[in-house]
Amino acid sequence: MVSFAFQMGYAQKISDTVFMQSNSYSIHGQTTILSQYHFDFKAAYSGTNSLLTSEPAATSVSATFFLNYKLSKKTYLVFNPEMAGGKGLSKTLGIAGFSNGEVYRVGDPTPRPFIGRLYLEQRIALSKDKMRVDDDVNQIAETTNKDYISFIAGKFSLTDFFDDSQISHDPRSQFFNWALMGNGAWDYAANTRGYTIGAVVQALYKDYAVRSALTTVPIEANGPELQFIWKKAMGFVMEFEKTHLFQKSENQYTTFHTGYFINLAHMGNYQTSIANAKLWGTSPNILDSRQYGRSKWGFYTSADNNFGPYHFFIKGSFNDGKNETWAFTEIDKSFTLGFQWDGELWKRKLDRFAIAYVNNNLSTDHKTYLEKGGYGFLIGDGKLNYGSEQIVETYYSWHLSQQIFMSPDYQFVINPAYNKDRGPVHIVGIRLHADF
Repeated sequence: MVSFAFQMGYAQKISDTVFMQSNSYSIHGQTTILSQYHFDFKAAYSGTNSLLTSEPAATSVSATFFLNYKLSKKTYLVFNPEMAGGKGLSKTLGIAGFSNGEVYRVGDPTPRPFIGRLYLEQRIALSKDKMRVDDDVNQIAETTNKDYISFIAGKFSLTDFFDDSQISHDPRSQFFNWALMGNGAWDYAANTRGYTIGAVVQALYKDYAVRSALTTVPIEANGPELQFIWKKAMGFVMEFEKTHLFQKSENQYTTFHTGYFINLAHMGNYQTSIANAKLWGTSPNILDSRQYGRSKWGFYTSADNNFGPYHFFIKGSFNDGKNETWAFTEIDKSFTLGFQWDGELWKRKLDRFAIAYVNNNLSTDHKTYLEKGGYGFLIGDGKLNYGSEQIVETYYSWHLSQQIFMSPDYQFVINPAYNKDRGPVHIVGIRLHADF
């Protein structure tokens, strides 16, 4: 799964250095290598989707070009070719809030190129107010309208535009964990690599933003291929954002997001699969209850609080948990909070130190399905002694130069895949990231 901390039209600076600067195009690049290892841990039993109790380190690698070309005064073309390879611990199985946001469940660790983003954006000004936008990832240096309506169509990640956070959003520069890339219970429509095809409409006015999207969904749960069938297989999300809330100065303010989503797909139903298994005398299998038009709906909310070099975030999300997880990860309820301290506090201006806590849970139906021996696409130990999956992650971002930084990381996982009979797990990692 992949996400990036940018919003088109906002004068944010992420950390990339420019190849070239122009009023008509922007070119950037990145490469990230992330390696993780977990110490051996105890488990009363293991199943098909369990985290292995002992295994070697696992490493992932990615590289991306971010190309943005201005076709006309208010029309932009974004093209992001990407390469990704390597693997996650235990084939990216066994933890709902998985430990590495840079890995995908594609099966083959061989590095392969693909198109991450390819979309058009058309803007319509809502006022004559102007702002200066810096050259940045998928963003051209220019003076442009501050208030506008934006129409976007093509291939992208929904997390490019929704559920944004300047503190906890991007596994290439911030927290590694999936549940800290965004709100964990938002089963956002995406293929295995985290991308979808569709349309986004957003209106930005003063310090407010409203946006919505209609997209494709995977043909199979967490699968690579996408489809759109009206009222049967589609994704919808809408969001409200307020920036500079409770602002006391340029560096002291809160940003608030809240969103609602619903996915329709060829989903299985937990209760139906449990009933089928009881009738047949077998373990439940979500595949036997799949049908088109089933839904998963929910909501998320988050707040970033900035106090100069001190930052604090809090997030909460929920989905109904009646039908199977379809796209992101097997979390039905999630609560996270975290802190970040900027390096200027210890005279390392570009560095940062951060720590966060995650609490993930399942719906009653989802929990019962796993207790009776069912499997999802990510978790399943054959049986279950249920407990909240709790994760603590901390990292330090150490800049070797303006464009290159290294990040040691530690994650402590209690009840991996919601199972009190397994773990806890200690995971250590290191990330090397370079911007071009």
